[in-house]
Amino acid sequence: MLKSTVDPACTGLFSTLFLDYIQNKKELKQFYQEFPELKHFKKTLADKTFDPERREILVRVLKEQYTGFEASQVSSNIDKLKQPNTYTVTTGHQLNLMTGPAFFIYKIVSTLLLARKLQESYPEFHFVPVYWMASEDHDFEEINHFHFDGKDYRWESEQQGPVGEFILDKSIRDLIQQWDFLPDFFKQAYTNSQFLKEAVRKYVHHLFADQGLVILDANDTAFKRSFLPIIKDDLFSQTANDLVNERNAELEDAGYKTQIFPREINFFYMEPGRRERLIYQDGIFSTHDGKNKWTEKEMRQLLEDSPEKFSPNVVMRPLYQEVILPNLAYLGGPAEVAYWFQLKGVFDHYKVDFPFLLPRNFALIIPKEVQRKIKKLDLKAEDLFLSLDKLRIDYVYRHAEADLSLLPEKEQLEKLFLSMEEKAVSLDPTLVNAVRAALIRSEKIIDQLGVKFRKASERKQGDAIRQIFEIKDALFPLGTLQERKVNFLEFYLGDNHFIDKLYKTFDPLDFNFIILQEDGSEESAKEDF
Repeated sequence: MLKSTVDPACTGLFSTLFLDYIQNKKELKQFYQEFPELKHFKKTLADKTFDPERREILVRVLKEQYTGFEASQVSSNIDKLKQPNTYTVTTGHQLNLMTGPAFFIYKIVSTLLLARKLQESYPEFHFVPVYWMASEDHDFEEINHFHFDGKDYRWESEQQGPVGEFILDKSIRDLIQQWDFLPDFFKQAYTNSQFLKEAVRKYVHHLFADQGLVILDANDTAFKRSFLPIIKDDLFSQTANDLVNERNAELEDAGYKTQIFPREINFFYMEPGRRERLIYQDGIFSTHDGKNKWTEKEMRQLLEDSPEKFSPNVVMRPLYQEVILPNLAYLGGPAEVAYWFQLKGVFDHYKVDFPFLLPRNFALIIPKEVQRKIKKLDLKAEDLFLSLDKLRIDYVYRHAEADLSLLPEKEQLEKLFLSMEEKAVSLDPTLVNAVRAALIRSEKIIDQLGVKFRKASERKQGDAIRQIFEIKDALFPLGTLQERKVNFLEFYLGDNHFIDKLYKTFDPLDFNFIILQEDGSEESAKEDF
């Protein structure tokens, strides 16, 4: 595939906060530790340490989670995590059905490439890429579908609680048999697993094991026990709530919108089939649904006996990640990267290292038939991100047989009415307002005529307008950016080297939006963009 790039600011897809960050603007520097340039990793690596006991826990749990998997580059990377000079670079995502939108793949590819780039630059260290499975998430409606070949495919289930523990019952197995376009590795992952988290591990391992990607399920008692001091502090001191609210106020004062909002307690109570928010009132802890209640003494005992029953929310999950991993960098989407800025005060309070924050690579894949239409219409890469109406109207104006702006006519009209206004002043100054009102009415008539002229020209350019609709529909299905809607199978089934080609075109330290053209000659690609 041939690559070109677009400045993210030209796409209209990103928040001011995100754009200011990737442009390294000084207004945001207080909200993170260090900007992600390759040279900045050197000092961080020289200063960074990680508790050896936590390394032992990490390696032991990972080996347990990989029981039954054949030895691979992943096994080697897990062993490396015992060494004090080994660090992780991490991305995280939900357990979407069949990977969900294509950007799931882009996240992992970006993470793998960052580990590779750091390894080349700092060979005295080891860098292990990690995919953090959001197995404790309980929003099944966000993950139970995927979009392929113009159609949504969905798994309906009455199960509740953390999705990683969802049982792969007959309902999903029947669907797997019906969806005959699925590659065998997907079918085997879902039909040979008991729980959703197992299936996700298997298919992600199939796609990325050769690159050494380590898949981590943090829903583990040993991990939670190592996080226990912070869980206790949040439940009994409720410090994070104030710290995040302070940081939110600072961001808002700087002109930025905030995305996440803390609670007095930032943990859920979790058990099979349930994940309920915790509340503290009048000396009693309870679940939001009211089914469980504990005194302070009972809660302290529960924490000691069953730390695995406490699940971090969006405020505490990043901190949890950095406590159990020797992590150097986190890669995420624009919303993910932005909400970490709200958490710097929490990290500082608990004396936990704040990682480098990197946006994953963003990509738009242009199929060959769409490339031909783009070239025929002489569209630029930036044009693809315009709204359909603006793209259509701009095209009509540029290619009309006559000038549709009617600017010369407007100028003549203004000259005419200026002359009339001068006469009005000499005759009766009160007539000036009548002349000006007549000018406004006349300009509106010309504008209305201009719209009619444009629509007439649009009808004459009907074939080109139809192709504009087809281009936008292909690249923004249902009005959504391609990578946020379509499943990667859209490209992978026609080219099983699709992911390998991403390794050759993505760059985790280049924050531009990537345009990738399928096949075609380099000359034609350059002509397009």
